[in-house]
Amino acid sequence: MSRETAAPSAPRRAQAPVAIAPTVLLVAAHALVLLAHEVAHRRLGIDLAPWQTAYAYVVIAAGPLAALVLARLRPRIGYALLTLTMAAALVFAVYHHYVAVSPDHVAHLPPGDAGALFCWTAAVLAVIEAAGVAVGWRAHARLRRFSA
Repeated sequence: MSRETAAPSAPRRAQAPVAIAPTVLLVAAHALVLLAHEVAHRRLGIDLAPWQTAYAYVVIAAGPLAALVLARLRPRIGYALLTLTMAAALVFAVYHHYVAVSPDHVAHLPPGDAGALFCWTAAVLAVIEAAGVAVGWRAHARLRRFSA
C-alpha cells in the first residue's frame, strides 16, 4: 500500500512544549550544592538524627533526581514530583537552617573552617529549591492545561 493510499491513523496527541534543559540544570545544580553542603556538615561535625538523614537522602537528594527521570518518561508525574520534593526540601532546610535553634542553624554553628561553606550552601540550596518549586509547578500546570 502506497503512502498516499494508506489508511489514516489515529491522531497523535501532541505533548506540551516543556523544555527539559532548565530542569536538568536545576536538578544538577541542586545535587552539586547539596554535596558541598554535606561536606560542610561533615567538616563541622554536624550530625543529623537518623530520621533526618533518611529524609535528606530519600526526599532531598533522590527525590529531584527521580523527578527528573520521570519528567522525561511521564512529564506530569515528574513535574508534580519535582514540585513536591523541592517544596519538602525547602521547608526542611529553612526550618533547620534558619528557625530551629540547633547546631544545624546558620547562626549557631560549631567552630570550624567550613562555617562559610555551610552558610553559603544553605542559602543557595534555599534559592534553588524555591526555583525548583516554581519550575515544577509551572511545567506541571502547563502540561495539565495542555492535556485537558
